Amino acid sequence: MSLSTRTPISFEFYPPKTDEQRTQLDRTAARLKAYAPEYVSVTFGAGGSTLSHTPDAIQRLAREHGFSAAPHITCMGGSREEIRGMLKLYKALGATRLVTLRGDLPSGMASPGDLRYANDLVRFIRDETGDHFHIEVAAYPETHPQARDAHADLTHFKRKVDAGANGAITQYFYNADAYFRFVDDARAAGVDVPIVPGIMPISNFSQTRRFSELCGAEIPRWISQRMQAYGDDVTSIRAFGTEVVAQLCRRLIEGGAPSLHFYTLNLAKPTVSVLQQLA
Repeated sequence: MSLSTRTPISFEFYPPKTDEQRTQLDRTAARLKAYAPEYVSVTFGAGGSTLSHTPDAIQRLAREHGFSAAPHITCMGGSREEIRGMLKLYKALGATRLVTLRGDLPSGMASPGDLRYANDLVRFIRDETGDHFHIEVAAYPETHPQARDAHADLTHFKRKVDAGANGAITQYFYNADAYFRFVDDARAAGVDVPIVPGIMPISNFSQTRRFSELCGAEIPRWISQRMQAYGDDVTSIRAFGTEVVAQLCRRLIEGGAPSLHFYTLNLAKPTVSVLQQLA
């Protein structure tokens, strides 16, 4: 019995901008389709830098690969009218799920837009579209890097749920205890929606470390030390990274995680390697 028949999974892609990237996405999507994801999501660039690319990718993944595809939608830098237009477009494309985020203010743009926070965006979507969309929001088991502290971060998270979110996907992490503690704290605060752990496979440790520094995800020291010991041995780095992430997934599943959401970076092999260990 495969993981996908026991625990629901989903995959995140970024929208391709070139023919080469489209070919890569098609290749990755075709390989990951065998794992029967509940849905796939497609990211959205700051301030609409991928304004047409995200809808194009949503159509491609649905039409060519048969996925239920969920666009990311952000509010930072956008007007109500622009966001209203995006919602109409996604409804027309048949999307029934959104990943709803504040987003980052585009470089050089002074105004944050009409809607300042993710909870404002969630409420706007509900006001505009009722219950048409299943809305996922972000959660941060190790605390959002811009939050004042963990308590303030949890308060912000609850506001998004209270505004009408159906569920949450977490920032990736490598410490399962951080996830379980966050879920416990959220439940104690009255949040009862599913909180799905985000999973980042490790194939390029330098890249993972760089991402982690930017987004505030902690890489445990014992993992960093082992990775450094392997030096330029790419094969060992990938094998160890797969083992670490697969063990994390097992613990999350055993601890009651409702689903797993894999950040693929449009690559199939790192995610497939983890899923093969979980089969």
